[in-house]
Amino acid sequence: MTPMDLNADLGEGFGRWRLTDDDALLSVVTSANVACGFHAGDPSTMRWVCERAAERGVRVGAQVSYRDLAGFGRRAMDVPPDELADEITYQIGALRVFARAAGTDVTYVKPHGALYNRVVTDAEQAGAVVSGVLRAGGALPVLGLPGSRLHEAAERAGLPVVAEAFADRAYTGLGTLVPRREPGAVVHDPDAVVARSVRIARDAEVAALTGEDVAVRARSLCVHGDTPGAALLARRVRKALEAAGVAVEAFA
Repeated sequence: MTPMDLNADLGEGFGRWRLTDDDALLSVVTSANVACGFHAGDPSTMRWVCERAAERGVRVGAQVSYRDLAGFGRRAMDVPPDELADEITYQIGALRVFARAAGTDVTYVKPHGALYNRVVTDAEQAGAVVSGVLRAGGALPVLGLPGSRLHEAAERAGLPVVAEAFADRAYTGLGTLVPRREPGAVVHDPDAVVARSVRIARDAEVAALTGEDVAVRARSLCVHGDTPGAALLARRVRKALEAAGVAVEAFA
């Protein structure tokens, strides 16, 4: 079976506010999607996460987003493409400084929240994200939903793409994520999350919210860091994957 990367969103605090159990999650995941200050995160948090990730051999990814601290990056926004591209470059560059100071580097890029969902179907916004990544340099892999406009734009630009699946998010029959505003969008049952994770890794499919099976081919599996008990859940997912014969290792 194809190895599976296990990623989580980290550094999602701001000032005195802490949301994710970064220390515990960094002992489980192989890739860390680090908030870059636009939907969450601040300089000290970014530095701390990069240092701990470097110590534990966890890959550091820039989790870029719309500029939306108040809405945690989950509100729909209309940002001009040139401005969005600049903001993507800015976020990657800020995280890269801290990563390199910690003895590692930014090794991939993943959009967050509303931006992640927008670039599944919006070619213009997807192109802006790719432009921002290109300007940051390094031919960084782009982590996202398979078949998305983001991946199409990245491939045209010569950037590597990495297909991602979600252990704790519901899917539509088209293979996209159910919007968070809809009932059942987030899978809360830990046993169900673990079972879905193994099925995605082993069989490349998952049951949609409407009941039918959907093909989901992925190299990376996300467990959301802001889910209550996320570290314990991620540990259970990793243990179950390894028990099923799936090697858990980073893609980058």
